[in-house]
Amino acid sequence: MGNLVGWMRGFGYGAWARVNKAVQVGLVAALAAGPAGAETVTVAALGDSLTAGYGLPDGQGFVPQLQAWLDANGVDAEVLNAGVSGDTTAGGLARLDWTLTPEVDALMVALGGNDLLRGIDPATSRANLAAILEGAGERPVLLVGLPAPANYGPAFQQAFDAMYPELAAKYDALLEESFLGPLTAELDARTARGRYMQGDGIHPNREGVKVIVETLGPRVAELVARVAAE
Repeated sequence: MGNLVGWMRGFGYGAWARVNKAVQVGLVAALAAGPAGAETVTVAALGDSLTAGYGLPDGQGFVPQLQAWLDANGVDAEVLNAGVSGDTTAGGLARLDWTLTPEVDALMVALGGNDLLRGIDPATSRANLAAILEGAGERPVLLVGLPAPANYGPAFQQAFDAMYPELAAKYDALLEESFLGPLTAELDARTARGRYMQGDGIHPNREGVKVIVETLGPRVAELVARVAAE
């Protein structure tokens, strides 16, 4: 399995992107399933309201829909909802120690949106995220970002947008650059907002979460595969 994971990591991004999505999911899910009798991998989803499922009924938020996707695709993993509405990167860091209980095998970090809403200095957000990645220790991490708006100025935008890929590279974490990015992958922003967002224009509705999970599901499966490979 380790050799196959290494092959996937070495497979050029452009070539991998051209592989049929169903084939991608099948390959990653096969890895994540692990050998017969392997223990279920526990993934903690450390995030804010986007992770917590703000505004959605039970079972329709991000973590329940992600869990359903993993189950349907044969990925032997359990996702723990460690999302707290309103949390900044500082809040996530403050909760890290009690989130990373002994049974947690991997960590998904989806924080930064509330830092943006509050206009927090990207250097502060970056330091908090770095501390979270450092605190994860040997656990594999999937880092999920959000793009900064232009209204804070180009310097802020550039610094904020750069921190996710740079930190992922530094700490050998998997990276998904935008939690909400899948919503506009095939639609313009206005259409996507009307179809996939709640009335506040900030949080995805049930259908929006489904679209997001279709992109993030394979990345979480890849995260699980890293645990299995180790």
